[in-house]
Amino acid sequence: MVDHPGDIADSPVKTLGTGELGGKARGLSLISETLKNEFNHKAFPQVHVDIPPMTVLLTGCFCQFMELNDLHAFVRNETNERAIASRFLKCCLPVSILGPLYAYAGQCHTPLAIRSSSLFEDQLHIPLAGVYGTKIIPNNQLDTETRFAKIMEAVKFVYATVYFPEARDYFAGVGLDIYKEQMAVIIQELVGSRHGDRFYPNISGVARSYHFYPSGNAVPGDGVVSLAAGLGKTIVDGGSTWTYSPRYPKAPPPYNSVGDLLSNTQQNFWAVNMSGAYGYDPTKEAEYLVENPVKIVEADGVHHDLVSTWDHRNDCFYEGGYSQGGRVYNFAPLLKSETLPINAIIQELLTLSEKHEGREVEIEFAAAWDPDRGNARVGFLQVRPMNVTTSFVDLADHEDKPLVFSSHQAMGNGVITGLSDVVFVKREGFDRLKTRTMEKDIAAINRTLREENRHCVLLGFGRWGSSDPSLGIPATWGEISQARVILEASLDSMNADMSQGSHFFHNLCALGIHYHSIGSADTLDWEYLHNCHTITETEHVLHVRSERPLTSVIDGRLHKGIVTR
Repeated sequence: MVDHPGDIADSPVKTLGTGELGGKARGLSLISETLKNEFNHKAFPQVHVDIPPMTVLLTGCFCQFMELNDLHAFVRNETNERAIASRFLKCCLPVSILGPLYAYAGQCHTPLAIRSSSLFEDQLHIPLAGVYGTKIIPNNQLDTETRFAKIMEAVKFVYATVYFPEARDYFAGVGLDIYKEQMAVIIQELVGSRHGDRFYPNISGVARSYHFYPSGNAVPGDGVVSLAAGLGKTIVDGGSTWTYSPRYPKAPPPYNSVGDLLSNTQQNFWAVNMSGAYGYDPTKEAEYLVENPVKIVEADGVHHDLVSTWDHRNDCFYEGGYSQGGRVYNFAPLLKSETLPINAIIQELLTLSEKHEGREVEIEFAAAWDPDRGNARVGFLQVRPMNVTTSFVDLADHEDKPLVFSSHQAMGNGVITGLSDVVFVKREGFDRLKTRTMEKDIAAINRTLREENRHCVLLGFGRWGSSDPSLGIPATWGEISQARVILEASLDSMNADMSQGSHFFHNLCALGIHYHSIGSADTLDWEYLHNCHTITETEHVLHVRSERPLTSVIDGRLHKGIVTR
């Protein structure tokens, strides 16, 4: 690693150029001293805990890039994502940073994550979580020139995502001017190990110090952790993960049967493709990533600390993957037998992060270790504040009006009034194979609502925002930006767990959106919805307008909510 002017003394954060660090890099740079001086490293001698080394191209580099290549007029007139990315990739980075970047490419041979860190990113009320791109590159080419070229491509791709449709829609939805945005870029070493043609961490995780859906003996302040094998893309995209309370890591999972547990466990994982055999497409965010079935993790010998095995003969689970039987990625060897003190480390990171931020937090991390548990490392990747209210309402004060929806699992708090528009997915003939079509219909309705400056109640089945279309409707934040109340209902054919994707969840919290999960014991007045005035109807989606505006009320203490008319 080469030090450059503006470097932060004794920090894993190095800088290039002038300007600001941006939200993501600022959060890591500020907490780096806390992690160095206050984290109890001596308590975990077998695990190295750190912020992976990173170089930040400050916001001034972005401003110079835009001016140098005369891009301001272009981005105001072009909205096609691929056209924007293609144009940016043909442009030149500022000459002042090319030398240091080339020197960096000459010294670094490990996979890299090229991450956004914009001025507006990771703010309390406007987090922009998941709106911009992250490009992960293998960085294993033999010659410095090629590695340098790939780093430059990745930086320019992240710059381009500032003006992608999703970012534009998000900014319009929250009332910000996207042309005032400035992008810093983080170039960060990836935590993980190489296994053949794949590079990935043993686990990735997201932890929150406050949990809106506690179960068992847990309370909201005990927090929640989501773990997955491989890269964290599984978690942030809302895939199948293992979720538990860090205070009660050994508590039984909230599933009704072994069959439910086996069917809801992680099935696939993400890794960096190190083979060199991939189609060249620098406009594609996942250009160098590969999604594999989790059986590959077992073939790589990484699974023993991550799974339990179902023994149908003895009607029980055994920790580890030594015998034949169905695998469940419940991380029991780590959480129950504590083969490595991962949970204790997560708890301390949450405590330090809360102390540093002065409020509830969400953190991201990744961990890697040898099969014999040597050379263990936990990389601290991100910290951002959570918007958790302490002022609550009483549902009893609002239950005198007719119910449209009720929920015993709701997130948020307070009252949202004046919502006449309801956009909902049709229950009749619902086909989980057509959720991509539903996404497009909802996005078109959302654009119309935005043009008319109207907000809505949004109702669908399964998980909103999931990257897996079979688990729900894979809408981006820009496509549902006019929703102020979001409801997830279940069907026999679409009965996924509640949304836990990191970016989706964090945006819900920060923007104050009410979220209701509607189960079989809750109220959902389909007849009323169908009797409302129809504004737009497609094969799968209805947009209706209620004669009487709807009101959403959530008691954040009880996690219960209602929508009345």
